[in-house]
Amino acid sequence: MLLGGVFVKNILVIGGSYFVGRVFVLELLEKKEYAIHLVNRGSNPFNRPEIAEHFCDRHDISALKQVVPPLDWHAVIDFCCYEPAEVEIILNNLPGTINHYIYISTCSVYESSDDLPKFEDAPKLSGPIAGPFGDYGYKKWLTEVKLVNQGKEKGIPYTILRPAFIYGQFNYAPRESFFFDLILTNKPIPIPDNTLALFQFVFVRDVAKICLACLENEKVYHQAYNLAAEELISYKKLSKVLEEISDKRLWTKKLSLAEINRNNIPLPFPLDKHELYAGSLIAGTLNFTYTPFAKGLKETFEFYRKYVFPAKEAN
Repeated sequence: MLLGGVFVKNILVIGGSYFVGRVFVLELLEKKEYAIHLVNRGSNPFNRPEIAEHFCDRHDISALKQVVPPLDWHAVIDFCCYEPAEVEIILNNLPGTINHYIYISTCSVYESSDDLPKFEDAPKLSGPIAGPFGDYGYKKWLTEVKLVNQGKEKGIPYTILRPAFIYGQFNYAPRESFFFDLILTNKPIPIPDNTLALFQFVFVRDVAKICLACLENEKVYHQAYNLAAEELISYKKLSKVLEEISDKRLWTKKLSLAEINRNNIPLPFPLDKHELYAGSLIAGTLNFTYTPFAKGLKETFEFYRKYVFPAKEAN
C-alpha cells in the first residue's frame, strides 16, 4: 500500500482499544512503515488520523465484511479472541489476504503441575477448571488448536504468544491497581502469612515490543511462546518492591489463607501454589531482554498516580 508516496505494510489489530492492544498500537505508531487498521466495537476509540478504525462486532460476519477493507494484511494481531469460533470467523471471513496471524493467548492454557517452570510443550488443559473463570484457559487452548489447524489448511503462518501476569499502563484488571489504591489511600497491604507461592510477570511494553518484533521475523512462524520475565515474585517480594517504587513506608498486614478467603480479600495472585513459566524461548529467538520488575512497576505506578487515581477519586 502506498501512503504519501511510500510503500507501507498493512497491519490489522483486532481489539486494540484497551490495555495490551492499546499499548501495542501506541508503539506501532512510532513505526512509519506500517498502515494501522483497528477493528473493534468502538467503545474506546483512538480518534487519531494515523489510525483507520473500523467498528463492528467480530461475531457479525456481514458487518465485518462491510467495514474492513479487502487489503493485503502483512499481519493480523488478535488481542481479544477467547474461543475457537472467534478465530474461525476471522480466518474464513476477513476481507483481503492474511500473511501472518499473531494470537495473544495466555499461560493459563497449561495444566496444573509440580513440574516447573512450564515450557511451551508442557501438558495443556483437558477441560475447564473449578472457579468463576474456569473455562478461560481451556477455551484459549482450544482457540490455539483451531488457529494451528486452520492456519495449516489455509497456508497462513501463525504465532501464538502466551503471557504470564501482565502489568502496566491501562491495565483494567484489578491487579497492581489493587495495591496502588491501598498505598495512595494510606491503608495496610494485606499479604498471606505463608508467602511461599511464587509467580511471574511480564511488562505490557514488553508484550507490545515482542509483538512488534514478530512482525518482521519468520523465525516465529508456526510457533508458540511463553512471555514471562525471569524474576520470581512472592507477596513478600512484591510488598518490598511496592515500598521501593512508592517511596513510602508501607504497613503490611499478614493474614492466613482462611482469613483471606473468609473476608473475600481480592488478592490477585496465587496464594498457595507456584505459577512459573519459562519465557526464555522468545527472548532467545528475538534477542530480547525483559524489563526488570521494579523498573516496570515504578513506571506503572507513576502513570497510575498521575492519571488514573485522580480520576477515580474525582468520581
